[in-house]
Amino acid sequence: MQTAVKSKAKETKPDVQEHPSGDKRFKALEITMKRNQYRQDSLIEVLHKAQEAFGYLEEDVLIYIARGLKLPLSKVYGVATFYHLFSLKPSGAHTCIVCLGTACYVKGGGEVLSALEKHTGIKAGETTPDGQVSLLTARCIGACGIAPAVVFDGAVAPKQTPESVLEKIKEWMKQK
Repeated sequence: MQTAVKSKAKETKPDVQEHPSGDKRFKALEITMKRNQYRQDSLIEVLHKAQEAFGYLEEDVLIYIARGLKLPLSKVYGVATFYHLFSLKPSGAHTCIVCLGTACYVKGGGEVLSALEKHTGIKAGETTPDGQVSLLTARCIGACGIAPAVVFDGAVAPKQTPESVLEKIKEWMKQK
């Protein structure tokens, strides 16, 4: 009777290979690829899972995905760099996205971005050396009625000015 109980208690593990580094985040990628039967058309889903697990797409992660899906690294890299949601560098503790769509740009989005670049000492697409702030731009965030709009850590802020964004960024840069 005890043997039957033991065999029922035994769990079967999925046939997923360990990454040589032992990093369990690679296991999540492997499970995602396996669930999609290693189909090449699951690349974007796998990249999303990688971004979620690692925070950004390191070179070894892109290589791992390319090998798993049997795709050229150039294809994986091309997709990862085409979509703005993917990042090849770690992001800062805080993220500031300036909308540069037509309405936002005409109403001062360019000046907002210039003020941020000057104050932080970084360009759009970069992170401050202390890792506090990542400065990004978007072609359009769909908030034209409240232009110029800026997204602070995922929250859309309406009718921004260089002064208002600098006030917010200064708060972030004080935190360490």
